Amino acid sequence: MKFDGLFRAPIADYTQSPQFAGGRFRNIHPRPAQGPKPDAKVLWNFFFNKPRHAEPDVALPVQPLTRAQLDAAPERSLYRIGHSTLLMKLRGGWWITDPVFAQRVSPLPFFGPKRFHTPPIALHELPALRGVLLSHDHYDHLDRAAVRALAAKTEVFLCPLGVGDRLQAWGVPAAKVQQYDWWQSAEVDGLRFAATPAQHFSGRGVRDGNRTLWASWVIEDLESAQPLRIFFSGDGGYFDGFTEIGRRFGAFDITLMETGAYNEHWPYVHMHPAQTVQAHQDLGGKWLLPIHNGTFSLAMHAWWDPFEQVLALGQAQGVAVATPMMGERLDLNTPHEGERWWQALMPARAGA
Repeated sequence: MKFDGLFRAPIADYTQSPQFAGGRFRNIHPRPAQGPKPDAKVLWNFFFNKPRHAEPDVALPVQPLTRAQLDAAPERSLYRIGHSTLLMKLRGGWWITDPVFAQRVSPLPFFGPKRFHTPPIALHELPALRGVLLSHDHYDHLDRAAVRALAAKTEVFLCPLGVGDRLQAWGVPAAKVQQYDWWQSAEVDGLRFAATPAQHFSGRGVRDGNRTLWASWVIEDLESAQPLRIFFSGDGGYFDGFTEIGRRFGAFDITLMETGAYNEHWPYVHMHPAQTVQAHQDLGGKWLLPIHNGTFSLAMHAWWDPFEQVLALGQAQGVAVATPMMGERLDLNTPHEGERWWQALMPARAGA
């Protein structure tokens, strides 16, 4: 049996990219040589000895979402499906980011982080998609089964360099795949999608590390009477690239920011909550929606910790934070805070 990721898919040569050297993509800033790194003990604890509250005791609540609701949804609706999967209606078309509907995020179907909750809508019930927006090829962001299921109902897949090669190897028609380097952009139906830098890494197997590029994305609707700017972080550690993105693209109405799966042993590739809030401020963001949390246990912190920390930091610094329940509609024109739905599932402080 060939498990996804254990065998290398053909990836093109991207020597024309400034990010590509020696057969691999690289970050703007090299990983600090003396920085903390996960050792064998850390990895053992991650897989076999996680703290009690790294996963919830019961399935997380979701607001079920139907096809009829989506068909009737107004323009600029956003629904959080889970982890970094967000469904947005923009200029009359549906767009989805990093669609992951798998039960586990792993090359092995029987091992690896397991989903906390069912998706608010089943994969086959999604409407026709104008596009899929992908940040990189890690399992918690690129679900092969979902991509193959969506290929027939999706008009375009926007990807960083090399990620599109994987899609084509999985059967997505080449005419539907568009690949971009950092600072390159596409225009679709009056929307501009710009691939922007991120500080992360890539790979799905033991030999294909950094063979594909990773990216954040800027989404701009500047042709409407009410302009809209969205930032989708994908995955990444904190770096000065956020300031540069903010300088080039201006203030963002909402930032969809990674905050989850952080740990002292890998600060270079995932942000701690305080860094998430700082990155949001670097970008000139108005509303912050924390993502990359609440669906899979990918670190050692309590599953609710990202919500609690970002909310507290936001309140202390005057940052508007939106925390919609999975499946709850968020109006991108006028976001709302949402209920603190996770708090009812947290243990009492005295007995924690």
